[in-house]
Amino acid sequence: MSHDWVIRGGTVVTAEKTFRADVGIRGEKIAEIGPSLSANKVIDASGKLVMPGGVDSHCHVEQLSSTGKMCADDFYSATVAAVFGGTTTIVPFAAQHRGNSIVAVVDDYAKRAAEKAVIDYGFHLIIADPSEHALQVELPEMVKRGITSFKVYMTYELLRLSDEQMLDVLAAAERERALVMVHAENHEMIKWITKRLLERGHGAPKFHMSAHHPIAEAEATNRVVALSRLLDVPVLIVHVSGGEAVQTIRAAQTLGARVLAETCPQYLFLKAGDADKPGMEGAKWCCSPPPRDEASQEAVWAGLKDGTFAVLSSDHAPYRFDESGKLPKGDKTTFKEMANGIPGLQVRLPLLFSEGVGKGRLSVNEFVFLTSTNHARTYGIAEKGRIEAGADADIAIWEPEKRVTLTAAMMKDNVGYTPYEGMTVTGWPTTVLSRGRLAVHEGKLLLERGSGKFIARGVPAPVASAKMREGPAAILRKLIG
Repeated sequence: MSHDWVIRGGTVVTAEKTFRADVGIRGEKIAEIGPSLSANKVIDASGKLVMPGGVDSHCHVEQLSSTGKMCADDFYSATVAAVFGGTTTIVPFAAQHRGNSIVAVVDDYAKRAAEKAVIDYGFHLIIADPSEHALQVELPEMVKRGITSFKVYMTYELLRLSDEQMLDVLAAAERERALVMVHAENHEMIKWITKRLLERGHGAPKFHMSAHHPIAEAEATNRVVALSRLLDVPVLIVHVSGGEAVQTIRAAQTLGARVLAETCPQYLFLKAGDADKPGMEGAKWCCSPPPRDEASQEAVWAGLKDGTFAVLSSDHAPYRFDESGKLPKGDKTTFKEMANGIPGLQVRLPLLFSEGVGKGRLSVNEFVFLTSTNHARTYGIAEKGRIEAGADADIAIWEPEKRVTLTAAMMKDNVGYTPYEGMTVTGWPTTVLSRGRLAVHEGKLLLERGSGKFIARGVPAPVASAKMREGPAAILRKLIG
């Protein structure tokens, strides 16, 4: 039977195995994998790797910050950047701020995405106001609409939840079969250090790294573990940066805690010292938690290899280097006032492929697992992250020896800079398909604005596999029911 497309002569790479085969596509789906398939149109993948398109489950797109700053990227620029870097699905955040209706926030966000996205997308929620109405009425409705993960913050004055509120969210997530994601930093520690730094005139961007101390991350990580264990509810700690936090998570997992973790390229390739630049230039390297030191980089690499980390995401948080983003008060901006976050949606996959697979730190199968397949599994995206019959035909064809020097000029986002300027990577996705549509080929975008689809997600795998276990958590849950 003839297919619409055949990807011929390439080496197929999945999270489990590597093999030579053709991939036949019919409509939006992978229809067949095997030798000598026939098709109306053929893509020659000789000498190339045929991998699932990336899934980026942590990126900020067209999102208003708690301080009123809008991201530099809307759904068009962000999804274009994503697909040029080999990512074919993103899951950004519909952000509730205090006083907001969750339903109204999601309705507005869905309209923006539907008008602009060129690839498929789902949503997480950010919960900043966990009122009884939000938890009892609005969250169940969101879960029915396929939004099955919620993010909460332990820092940022206008977003952070108390431990009691976090337990309320965990209990609601357990009831609704959803997954809670946590930004883990001790707010009071950061606040205390920040106050004293500013009093002493230390307001330059490099002092952001001092204020967001690794112990603040480690303490909050330990507290997340304890809150999760209290109710025996799965939780995922996002953008883990510090070696002590990695050790805490690994120890908790060894003891059977239902704690997953995510990390990001900035914690592998950037360091705190990168922010020590003249004037305000260092703000380009400031995110929260910040990059640490070489020892922390090695701890993160080890966590990727040994399974401590479930996924590697970008945490793309795009703010321009001007008064609309990083520098609200121009060159008078202190580290406390600047917008937190760095861009990375387009370069997430090439960075990890080059320095992970290319340098022998990860196998190519582990690369697929960490950047695509396990994102889809973890967040309940059944149709993505796989190359097998019946899956969506989201495919990235890589030239494994292609060398590319990263520059701001080649980025498709709307940020205007990259913290990886001048770094040369080896390996690049040169042809990308999204749901059977040729998306990127020969350096050109072939998708139309608004052609991406919303993905209603199912039950996240860590939640689906969780069963009530005997012990103190089970006794407590029976008592408080």
